[in-house]
Amino acid sequence: MLKQNDRVIYPGHGVAVVEDIIEKSIGGTVLPFIKLNFLFKDMTILVPTYNADAVGIRFPCTPEQAQEIVAELSKKPTKQLHSFDFTPSGWNKRNKDYQEKIQQGIIFDLTQTYRDLMNIAQQKDLSFGERNILSVLEELISQELQVVLNKEKDEVLQIIRSPFKQYIFESDDRFTQETSALP
Repeated sequence: MLKQNDRVIYPGHGVAVVEDIIEKSIGGTVLPFIKLNFLFKDMTILVPTYNADAVGIRFPCTPEQAQEIVAELSKKPTKQLHSFDFTPSGWNKRNKDYQEKIQQGIIFDLTQTYRDLMNIAQQKDLSFGERNILSVLEELISQELQVVLNKEKDEVLQIIRSPFKQYIFESDDRFTQETSALP
């Protein structure tokens, strides 16, 4: 059971703090809600306690798991470029898969997808949609690692990007410039 001041991961949105457990009357029925305040964005939401598991709210990974995540970034991609279908229908299928992984919020799946997209970026220019997905993945991974490793965002981004730096980052600003215009 979640309690006040617990840090949690809300899939697709990032790290939040349980601000309070409150009761609201809805249609004459009093229901308990978890009030989540997000750490890295100006957003607060209420989640019915009975729905917390279905939504996928979870605790952040452990420091040991964080080290496994960092190690995962240096592994070979699970898919090679030649195995991807780059037709519009192929992109739609990949995008649906990426969105599902983001909404499930499993940190290891997010990390593998990030790694695979970064490796694709070594071999071809990413489309707007791919860059957007990459940006979202990087933000979600970095938020969790910031909290778990107790490090600043810039330091965590260096850790996340370091296995790929020699291939695609001419300067630290290139990726930031490409993705900063994305929502």
